[in-house]
Amino acid sequence: MRREHKDVNGSFFEWDLDNGDIFFENDEVVLFWVKTAFKTLFDSIEEIAGDKEAQLVLETAGYRTGKIVSNFYSNTIGDPQDILKKLPNTYLTAGWGKTDIVSVSFEEKTAKIHVRNGWEYKVNVAQKKQDEGTFLPGHWAGVFSGLFNNNVWYKVTKSQVKGEEYSEYEFFPSSVTPSLNVKTMIQEQKEAAQAELEKVTRERTNSLSEIIKEISSPIIPVMDSILVVPLIGRYDELRAEELLDRTLLNLPRYKATHLIADLTSLKGVNDYTLDFIDKFVKATSILGTKCILVGISSELSIQITQRGHRIDKVPCLSTLQKGVMHALDELGLELTKK
Repeated sequence: MRREHKDVNGSFFEWDLDNGDIFFENDEVVLFWVKTAFKTLFDSIEEIAGDKEAQLVLETAGYRTGKIVSNFYSNTIGDPQDILKKLPNTYLTAGWGKTDIVSVSFEEKTAKIHVRNGWEYKVNVAQKKQDEGTFLPGHWAGVFSGLFNNNVWYKVTKSQVKGEEYSEYEFFPSSVTPSLNVKTMIQEQKEAAQAELEKVTRERTNSLSEIIKEISSPIIPVMDSILVVPLIGRYDELRAEELLDRTLLNLPRYKATHLIADLTSLKGVNDYTLDFIDKFVKATSILGTKCILVGISSELSIQITQRGHRIDKVPCLSTLQKGVMHALDELGLELTKK
């Protein structure tokens, strides 16, 4: 069996050349080219997930691997003070950069470290990033959470990516966790998606409302002095007031003496609709225009009668054609062939 061993400043490396395995500190590892392979991995994660999501993925992965490290050394070394003495050298020989533990308080559950030339910094530089990465600070938050037996989180107070000599991370007790951050991000995404959906729905509703206003109840000049207004669909307060306003504004312009309201396509008739028809008739008469109702179905006439509405003084005819003929007759006009 071909094996190569190397002790690097107290860290143990081993290569199993028959099976193609590499071991670091008695556990299998794999080597990546930082500025090419690792950069490509990071680029791919960001391309698929998005920048913010990728940061959270790396932060979460860093935190969880940090907890694994603290658990491993707690089981093998035991004393947290001794673990902290060993870790900077372990990370140094593993290619994670030079780490200095500046201060630690097991009583207050706080710590401060400096990291210089870490692999994440090198990847970020290759990516032309302007902000500190999230894997390494998240990783050390996991390490200290395990060693303190208390959840801690971090803040970046200096960043080598931003031109500082080293990156500085401070750690402190906190209720923040990667899982909470994931839930928060998901909630933010849901709220953003909901807000966007509501915005699109509102814009489309407004657009449709404007279209409906234009086409649902057009004012149609039949000839001099005679207008036709078809009432289409259901009328709520908004549509009813819009129709009434448009009609009253246009009657003087057309100098109409007769207005024919076609109820053929009216739907969902209720007390409000019948009250509106009565209001419509009275409003047009105030302007000196006589209203004629056409297209009243047998069902509609029954509803009018059953609900006590009286339209005795308003001409009611079955078809639009009869309504036009009635208006012509009152004007002393008639249609003749050439």
